Amino acid sequence: MNETTVTVIKDTSANPGPLGLLAFGMTTVLLNLHNAGFFEMNAMILCMGIFYGGLAQIIAGIMEAKKNNSFGLTAFISYGFFWLTLVGLIVFPKLGWMTAPSKSGMIAYLCMWGIFTGLLFIGTLKISKALQFVFASLTILFFLLAIGDATENATIKTFTGFEGIICGASAIYAGVATLLNEVYGRAIFPLGIVIKN
Repeated sequence: MNETTVTVIKDTSANPGPLGLLAFGMTTVLLNLHNAGFFEMNAMILCMGIFYGGLAQIIAGIMEAKKNNSFGLTAFISYGFFWLTLVGLIVFPKLGWMTAPSKSGMIAYLCMWGIFTGLLFIGTLKISKALQFVFASLTILFFLLAIGDATENATIKTFTGFEGIICGASAIYAGVATLLNEVYGRAIFPLGIVIKN
């Protein structure tokens, strides 16, 4: 009788969650400081969108696959490519590579991301209160951006910028809290982890 040997491979890779959350949060804050009227759209925002909000989140998402975390993989890779598409929508028409999106096209784009984010919010109900806030405020942000584009109302756009700063700051908090709680081996910053049945 042949005996079967089972080899268990232990995952010793780092937790990619803090990287993904910080990349999303910092880029979101900077873009929404622009939306709130603090400075113009510039290369700093676009480069953050490509390299940190974009590529760093994609890397974090790929790492989440190794952790067998489908939610993290889907969220980080999706929002990483969101930032890359947003930069493309801004830059490509200026380079003459593509036609700029119409107002209705941008509204559809933002609404689709709002719907997607709202659906992901449902998943956060089984994860943590911190992520619930991030995804709820992000869902609101996408729809406010769509309303701002639809109405071209400066007050709504400015308000949206401040809401976006709060959303980004909440992601920064969740990322730093996750990282420092792991480093210290205890809850330095509360995340409101949902106890799974």
